[in-house]
Amino acid sequence: MPERIETLIQNLNKAIVGKSDSIRLVLVALFSGGHALLEDVPGVGKTLLAKSLAKCLDGRFQRIQCTPDLLPTDVTGTNIWNPSKGEFQFLPGPVFANILLADEINRATPRTQSALLEVMEEHQVTTDGISRPVPDPFFVIATQNPVEYQGTFPLPEAQMDRFALSFSLGYPSENEELRMIQKLGGDKGNYSSLQPCISLDEVMAIRAECAQVKLEASLEQYLLDLVRATRSHPDITLGVSPRGTVAFYRAIQALAYIEERSYAIPDDAKLLAPYVLAHRLIPLGNQQPRQLVSQLLAETPIP
Repeated sequence: MPERIETLIQNLNKAIVGKSDSIRLVLVALFSGGHALLEDVPGVGKTLLAKSLAKCLDGRFQRIQCTPDLLPTDVTGTNIWNPSKGEFQFLPGPVFANILLADEINRATPRTQSALLEVMEEHQVTTDGISRPVPDPFFVIATQNPVEYQGTFPLPEAQMDRFALSFSLGYPSENEELRMIQKLGGDKGNYSSLQPCISLDEVMAIRAECAQVKLEASLEQYLLDLVRATRSHPDITLGVSPRGTVAFYRAIQALAYIEERSYAIPDDAKLLAPYVLAHRLIPLGNQQPRQLVSQLLAETPIP
């Protein structure tokens, strides 16, 4: 499996120039069984990263372009009348996919955003009292622009808590941007040249192997110390939930596995803490969540 992961990373690096760290983070979310939220300004490659990952996986990909007039049934599906059969028939929505891209998720209304709450946590959709499971694996990649607020609806805490990781891609360096424009006009290494390189069964097998990665007792305590510190910090109104604790644990296992280790180390927790914990915090006043997490990392003893 490590060879398959390396092939996947190499393919993604061909399409996404200079985003090795972001690629590794989105794979951590995928292999830990969580979901990923990409927050950044327009044009830095958020959607391209999601589409490239979907293309490299041999699974079904669906995209939701979130707008204020999007309805919950446009996401989950709805029952329609079938005259030939004389009964209602369920028409599945785009959530019935392996990779779901929710583009500009904060442009959808809170009612439509809430349509994703059940499926992201329980991997099922309930309509008219009937629960229908979505395909396995099921992975949501959502994007949003944190700068432009006009016509947007901030994600509620319950929605944010369902994303295992939240991170930004950032602007490329000068050399990376030069490589990007030099690739224009050809098809080698571009998105159009990507081919499936890992199957859905292999993704599920990798998830099962990630769950076997060992966290030593002192590292487990370190993880808990970081999480519980967010709940008692004077500058934090709302700390990390138990769901966040589980997501942190699973993400550490996935990162260690991607690094080809059967055990996790404190550096795994330190690297992932800003991406797993910060978006779950509600700071007091004008404090920045990332800065608060950095402060907690500096204050918490390392095993």
